[in-house]
Amino acid sequence: MAALRTEPNIADADAFYAELIELHRGLGEEQSRLLDARLILLLANHVGDLQALREAMKIAKEEI
Repeated sequence: MAALRTEPNIADADAFYAELIELHRGLGEEQSRLLDARLILLLANHVGDLQALREAMKIAKEEI
């Protein structure tokens, strides 16, 4: 598999970000974390490539 794409790749990133923020509106901290976890699992299932998911996890953790 090719290296994980990390450069911007969302056609309308601002709209996506606004929808993501709106999705969390009205939720408590725990609900928001659960929502994020569900979203991550749904997207990970869509990707389906364990190597790509491992690379994404590694890159994400490096930024913390």
